[in-house]
Amino acid sequence: MASLTPDRQIGTAGTLASSVYDLMRQDILSGELPPGEKLRVEYLRDRYGVGASPIREALNRLSVDGVVMRVDQKGFRVAEVSVAELDELIKTRCWLEEMAIRESINAGDDAWEEQLVLAFHRLSKTPRSADQVTYAINPDWEVLHRAFHLSLIGACGSRWLVSYCEQLNDLADRYRQLAIRVAYPRRNELDEHKAIMDAAVNRDADSAVEVLMDHYRRTADIIRESVDRIS
Repeated sequence: MASLTPDRQIGTAGTLASSVYDLMRQDILSGELPPGEKLRVEYLRDRYGVGASPIREALNRLSVDGVVMRVDQKGFRVAEVSVAELDELIKTRCWLEEMAIRESINAGDDAWEEQLVLAFHRLSKTPRSADQVTYAINPDWEVLHRAFHLSLIGACGSRWLVSYCEQLNDLADRYRQLAIRVAYPRRNELDEHKAIMDAAVNRDADSAVEVLMDHYRRTADIIRESVDRIS
């Protein structure tokens, strides 16, 4: 069981429920709390060092997000994973992000372009894994990876569309994290990200969409091969 470290400390009373929600969501998406695991209030109180009330509020919010399932009157479990859900997530993500990146390329100004190039530069300078021999999650890379993908669609002009894309990114990322130890280092993600950036900067929307969709589908294919390990 992962205990709280100084950078994971719960905040003040006013932010207690939100802090627990953020930490529990992070632990679910990273696989620290694996699919199907029972989420007993007593266990979660000890894990996060808080009372029952913020735990229950966080669980209710996470059930709305779809990463936690309410089991009749028996409490909560981490939502299971499945190839069918993965396929649905990738399909929907492709639909929405095609629209978002086309709008972003069409409307993006020089500041958007500079932000995108900077986001890629920072990502390219950050190790994919925290361990040089085997895969170990690198929190810095994860933050910069998310920032790069958000930069791509940042000029689309719709905060609702960006929000939906963020939600789907979180749900799809759960699958990626669960399978990454099997997939690493089977692909050169840096080259894929550069191809996406180059197409966007060149204002070639068709090519940008093609390489971005291929990027997502390639990720899904790798995860799908590992289905026995994530379900």
